[in-house]
Amino acid sequence: MVLYILRRLMIAIPTLLFIALVSFWLMHISPGGPFDMERPMPEVVRANIEAKFHLNEPFLIQFFIYISNFIQGDLGPSFVYQDFTVTQLVAQSWPVSAVLGILSFAISVPTGMLLGTLAALNRNTRLDYALMSLSMTGVVIPAFVLAPILVTIFAIHLDWLPAGGWEGGQLAFLVLPVLSLAIGSIASIARVMRGAMIETLNQPYIRTAKAKGLSTGYILFHHALRPSLIPVVAMLGPSFVAVVTGSVIIDIFFSTGGMGQHFVSGALNRDYGLVMGITLIVATLTIFFNLVVDILYTVIDPRIRI
Repeated sequence: MVLYILRRLMIAIPTLLFIALVSFWLMHISPGGPFDMERPMPEVVRANIEAKFHLNEPFLIQFFIYISNFIQGDLGPSFVYQDFTVTQLVAQSWPVSAVLGILSFAISVPTGMLLGTLAALNRNTRLDYALMSLSMTGVVIPAFVLAPILVTIFAIHLDWLPAGGWEGGQLAFLVLPVLSLAIGSIASIARVMRGAMIETLNQPYIRTAKAKGLSTGYILFHHALRPSLIPVVAMLGPSFVAVVTGSVIIDIFFSTGGMGQHFVSGALNRDYGLVMGITLIVATLTIFFNLVVDILYTVIDPRIRI
């Protein structure tokens, strides 16, 4: 196990370097720059600013400087927010994205598993059809459609909840963003859980347990649940990173101030440092949680060997 983890970590280093190189290159070949303005800037001023941020250096030297600073824990300066470093901006937005992501994840995982299990136990019944129809609807409706629908119903017509904002993470301001993030995950997990549970319930050892007269609840919790979790766990790693690092649509629509909102503003303003910082954070979390998922496989099913 230890050797496997070390090997995966060694693979992660060149993977992160490749992601950083591609992201850095894509930003540099895109039209425009961080200091382009409606009124042309004097060449002397532009030259001094570019020298300050090493933008006058060749591409590979710029990349080497950035990676050297990143290894030391420095995400670099922001080209647009002059009074803040990228580290400070991420530190401000990360708690918002983390709270929304963790809450939506905590809701979506057990709810999706419960709905998928109920559908599997009542296969080809009206309950199964109803749950899977709702799940399919949740999968196909994108967040930029779902969020306005929730705001229209609960904020405008019913006036139960605020339409946006953060206000220090008060409960009323959390409900709509968390629901917007959780509904799609619930639908996806429910469909995967249903398929996995049906396959498990058709296994010979489950039929043997039924023949012994064991109750449905006992069979479910002691024999069927753990094998059914493997495909669900496989999708939880990327899903967790997606919701924790912040959804672009949710952050912008609800004005929560999460990482997704900073990522969009950084891309539009050619803020290379901000975009690179968030990109590498997301890549690091993705690699880490995929490793966690691989380790969880062996916990759920001891027959699996890494």
